[in-house]
Amino acid sequence: MDAVLIFKIVLIVVLFALSLTIAAYSTYAERKVAAFMQDRLGPNRAGPFGLLQPLADGVKMFMKEEILPATANKYLFIAGPAITMTTALMTSAVIPWGPEITIGGVKVPLQVADINIGILYVLGVVSLGVYGIMIGGWASNNKYSLLGAVRASSQMISYELAMGMSIIAIIMSSGSLSIGDIVEGQSAWAGMHWNVFIQPLGFLIFVICAFAECNRTPFDLPESETELVGGYHTEYSSMKLGFYLFAEYVNMFISSALIAALYFGGYNFPGMEMVQNSIGEVWFALICVGVFFAKILFFIFFFMWVRWTIPRFRFDQLMNLGWKVLLPLSILNVLITGAVILFG
Repeated sequence: MDAVLIFKIVLIVVLFALSLTIAAYSTYAERKVAAFMQDRLGPNRAGPFGLLQPLADGVKMFMKEEILPATANKYLFIAGPAITMTTALMTSAVIPWGPEITIGGVKVPLQVADINIGILYVLGVVSLGVYGIMIGGWASNNKYSLLGAVRASSQMISYELAMGMSIIAIIMSSGSLSIGDIVEGQSAWAGMHWNVFIQPLGFLIFVICAFAECNRTPFDLPESETELVGGYHTEYSSMKLGFYLFAEYVNMFISSALIAALYFGGYNFPGMEMVQNSIGEVWFALICVGVFFAKILFFIFFFMWVRWTIPRFRFDQLMNLGWKVLLPLSILNVLITGAVILFG
């Protein structure tokens, strides 16, 4: 087994652990952000400053009784959360977390799979996630679960179109489907050639669609407790419910990473060439990874901030926004990008 393969395996394990850890502590951060905005304390009992609260929640999920509704489809009921969690974790494989480093004389990217169709891979895996929600809602044999699943599938399919069109504009301007190439292309202008300056409309569309894809407020219609009890996971308990809830936070983490990678330069930062020439390769890579995660954490905070700021849409408003506003705007953005490339 060569050094590069061992490094890739270690990177997979680290990413897996990191995704679950960030998802767990996003629940803690969300409650702290909510408490701050509502002038409360938030979790403060489990450990200092409530830092052990995610561990307490995890233990609670594992210890709760497993309930399988008598009229549910047993196998699909179990498969639903498994599919949702698996697809959420798979997306991080094509995201470049830092620049290349040298191992055994070979240049290795800080990326599990540097494939030349990384964008298509992300869109394909994200579109599979809707099956986990739809299967779980249908297999529960509960009208609230089914209604939540139908809402989720129609919402995700509707907003994937506008999201895909916004990404097409990025592909046109960068000339590549590889996320690594897109991030690398943003290293000009002393590390500030970010796509958000070139594609501001595409960025706005992508962010709105990311909220809808993650079922985050104001697009949390599939699980709106005031109408649907709990939506597609109404009948779920114990760790199967935990998988659905965890997958939502993993998706939020991956969406933040994609926003940072596609529009905010990924691991690029101002003055990076000067820093690269003054320190070693490994230290430079660690700084780049730290910069990337700082951007990711900012966007995770942005997801939480919006949740406690904007009220939920009605479902007809949600559909109108997706089909009558975002989709035409995304098509217009592609046309403008093409015209700029052709005549600019």
